Amino acid sequence: MLEMFSKELKSYFHSSSSYIFLFVFSLLSGIFFTLSNLIPGSGYYPNILYSMVFVFLFLVPILTMKIIASETHEKTDQLLLTSPLRIWEIVVGKFLASTTVFFIAVIITFIYPLILKKFGSIPVGETIGAYIGFVLIGICFISIGVFISALTENQVTAAVSTFGILFIIFILDWIGSGLPTTITSGVIFAEILIAIVALFLYYNAQNIIISVSTFLIGSLVVLIVYLKNKNLYDGFIVKFVDWFSLIKRYEPFNMGMLSVSSIAYYISFCAFFILLSINVMDRRRWS
Repeated sequence: MLEMFSKELKSYFHSSSSYIFLFVFSLLSGIFFTLSNLIPGSGYYPNILYSMVFVFLFLVPILTMKIIASETHEKTDQLLLTSPLRIWEIVVGKFLASTTVFFIAVIITFIYPLILKKFGSIPVGETIGAYIGFVLIGICFISIGVFISALTENQVTAAVSTFGILFIIFILDWIGSGLPTTITSGVIFAEILIAIVALFLYYNAQNIIISVSTFLIGSLVVLIVYLKNKNLYDGFIVKFVDWFSLIKRYEPFNMGMLSVSSIAYYISFCAFFILLSINVMDRRRWS
């Protein structure tokens, strides 16, 4: 894994993608810092990181679009897949290289709160919390980008698809506010979720019995819950969207509150997409 990490990190700095990422990230964060803190004389820094989450929607595709897609396009992925390295070492090594470039960008921004601290005071707890949340949501975005890059050999397609998915995640709260809240819609949505899980199991296990059994058992559970307390499905779609939302979970961090459940969710979310990327690469090796 360390060999892959080192190779990928060097390739970042032998190409323009990392320099574009770091330049745009530093430029925009500097502009936000000037407009939000220096000009008005404000010492409240966390809002800058919240604004940079939106900017990150555009920057992550630059960082991750080539990480696996370029290997597939140039057919060098065949060398990787037949090398002594295990699939998880390849994917995790590439992910860590991307994350390292992101960390470098984050470290550069440490200068801004230090400037504010030098000439005034800042809310230390809120600033630390905002940075922790920003790093967590950043690695989640990167894990999605790595997964999308593993699905295609076209870097442009990977970049556009990554941006599209991240943008949907960003506006998920707004989408959720317009979703139906009736009990019937909640039941239907629960059935759709079970069908998605069943299809996911079939895609990975290629076993129709397991897939159908999962769907039938899940449907039975939905029916039992409905018969016992159907009000649990009232507003179920909105509740699910609120639970799934990466942005909503970031808001407490921006106020200096560390949530163990949110931290665990971010880590699990990131691990899930890394596992999906490993699965895609593993299937490609055997095909």
